[in-house]
Amino acid sequence: MFKKVLIANRGEIALRIIRACREMGIETVAVHSTADANAMAVRLADESVCIGPPPGRDSYLNIPSILSAASVTGADAIHPGYGFLSENAQFARMVEDHGFAFIGPKPEHIETMGDKVRAKQTVQKLGLPVVPGSDGAIDTIGSGIKYAREVGFPVLIKAASGGGGKGMKVVYKEEDFAESYSTAKSEAKSNFGDDTVYMEKYLATPRHIEIQVFGDTHGNAIHLGERDCSTQRRHQKLLEEAPSPVLSEEERERIGTLSANVIREMGYRGAGTIEFLYENGNFYFMEMNTRIQVEHPVTEMITGIDLIAEQIRVAAGEPLSITKDRIRLRGHAIEVRINAEDPDTFMPSPGMIKQFHAPGGLGVRFDSAIYGGYTIPPYYDSMIGKLIVHGRTREEAIRRLRRAIMETVVEGVKTTLPLHLWILEQEEFLSGNYNIHWLEKKLAER
Repeated sequence: MFKKVLIANRGEIALRIIRACREMGIETVAVHSTADANAMAVRLADESVCIGPPPGRDSYLNIPSILSAASVTGADAIHPGYGFLSENAQFARMVEDHGFAFIGPKPEHIETMGDKVRAKQTVQKLGLPVVPGSDGAIDTIGSGIKYAREVGFPVLIKAASGGGGKGMKVVYKEEDFAESYSTAKSEAKSNFGDDTVYMEKYLATPRHIEIQVFGDTHGNAIHLGERDCSTQRRHQKLLEEAPSPVLSEEERERIGTLSANVIREMGYRGAGTIEFLYENGNFYFMEMNTRIQVEHPVTEMITGIDLIAEQIRVAAGEPLSITKDRIRLRGHAIEVRINAEDPDTFMPSPGMIKQFHAPGGLGVRFDSAIYGGYTIPPYYDSMIGKLIVHGRTREEAIRRLRRAIMETVVEGVKTTLPLHLWILEQEEFLSGNYNIHWLEKKLAER
């Protein structure tokens, strides 16, 4: 087992990894920018190293600085968390080339799944259903229109290296294809340095269902059920729950087993999430995230399994500590992402937190690195915490979440907590009858 782990990240995920390491008897190193000198992770880690000024490219994306920090502190492994360098194959390769263990998948798997076209081709060969669309990249407007006619409008043009809705355009009519194609390529180039795009059939009312998978270096692979991430705004998840209110036990087992078989065939190592669009009883592969997810706590709440600790054990060469026959999904869990944003305009709201009180009680978990007197810097993602609840039923979890939100105090900055209270009052959410487009349409009607 590792003796010291360096955490190449910040915020609540850095603190989450520190907690797992401490319970495992592993020392930790927190790296930080000058803007995060007073961060909670820096305060609680065994050691800390400043790796640069506030901009991410000069600190949390600065590979030489991170590797140097690992070297001078004597770390033997690096955990990338999520975001930043977590799905950077070059970083994973350099970590291993410099003699450190990378707590994540093999570089070649990050590389393959990071290219949406290659990922789709790979999993299709291994038996996963995919959305009808182009066989690969679309090189010309003419070839794109040809594919679109074959699958039928509307279609979705997507960046091959993309995510978060960037480089993504819905095309409803053939006469709009050329302009949308050019815009998607331009956005892809600007955001990802790669203007490659591909095309899929646009589904009108899908759910966003993702399967948590885990593999080790001993040939073992399992799934831990699904998470429903259909409550979204501009392709960004706001609320996640597990299990999904619309899947049957048979559907869960079918798509979970298929997903586990895929990563077993790949020889995949560590945690991963295979994401699907689900419509009319059919699953369609969308992408695979080769890292731990922001929403991993909902799976932990219904399984009782520490996914971060499992990541660390697998990266150290140990077999999975859990087997399929020991996994039991108990009750229902819901997570809301708390952003430092205006709940009506969604404009960022950085600044000092003057007062803070975390909710508590049975079945309530608050994952955050904020505290009273902490100043939220303006340089990074606006998410400042996650509130997760567990109940025996979905109805109980919703009631508990509503109560926990009302207990939470974050003064000095605006947050999205009022938005989540509003979501919990909507009939479509309460009934479970919603899809990935529902929230955006509902917000437009307010």
